[in-house]
Amino acid sequence: MPTISIFYGIIISMYYKDDKQHSMPHIHADYQGKSAVFSIPDGNILAGSFPPKKRKLVQAWIEIRHEDLLANWELAVNGKMVFPIDPLR
Repeated sequence: MPTISIFYGIIISMYYKDDKQHSMPHIHADYQGKSAVFSIPDGNILAGSFPPKKRKLVQAWIEIRHEDLLANWELAVNGKMVFPIDPLR
């Protein structure tokens, strides 16, 4: 699972060909032993749990980097290499 960004201790990843369990575009976020799957279209949590303050950071980042995330999603579901995305600053 390639890491596409890291910010404020949050690791953001995207699996290749990961469209079976969660059919909508999504990312995986990990922070200090907590993991969640976030929807790219709306930033909602699809699975897992995340600390509220860190959840808001991930959701803000999704909103800012929405187009890049969707481009990466298209690459990933087609088994192609994804690119790094700038972190939240």
